[in-house]
Amino acid sequence: MKNLILVRHAKSDWPEEMEDFDRPLADKGLQDAIKMSKFLKSKNILIDQFVSSPAVRALNTCKIFNQTYRLDLTTNDKLYNPSENNFNSVIYDLDDKVNSVALFSHNNGISNFANYITDHIFHFSTCGVAGFEVDCKSWSEFDGAKKKFLFYYEPNKI
Repeated sequence: MKNLILVRHAKSDWPEEMEDFDRPLADKGLQDAIKMSKFLKSKNILIDQFVSSPAVRALNTCKIFNQTYRLDLTTNDKLYNPSENNFNSVIYDLDDKVNSVALFSHNNGISNFANYITDHIFHFSTCGVAGFEVDCKSWSEFDGAKKKFLFYYEPNKI
C-alpha cells in the first residue's frame, strides 16, 4: 500500500505586474499552512517525501509544511499548471521506498486530478489537503491501482 496526499498551495497575493509563477503567499496563507501542517502531524498523517511545484506560492507552502515534518523536499516543473498526466508522470517517477508522498500544486489541475482518481467531487480550497490510499507496491502501478479516499481537510474547517 502507498499513500498519496494532495495539497493545494495556501492563499496567495497577486501584486500588480507580478508574474503568476512569482506570486507570494498572503499572510492568511502563511497562517493556514502552519495550521494545516500541525493539524496533519497531530492526526498522525505519515509522509515520507514532499514534491512541490517550483512556483513561489506552492514551494513556500511546502517549506512551511516541512518546518513541521522535516523531510526530503524536491520540486518538479510538471506540478505547475498540471494536467492529470503531469501528476501521473510525477508519481511514476517516485522511488518505491517512498510509501507516502505529498504533492504540492495548483488549481484547477489538483482538483481535476483528485476527481480523476476518485468518485468524490473535489474543488480544493487554498491549503486544502486530500489523502488517498493506493493499493500498489510500486508507484509504477499507480494508474491501474485501486484508490481509496481517506480524508479532505480545509484550513477553515479544522
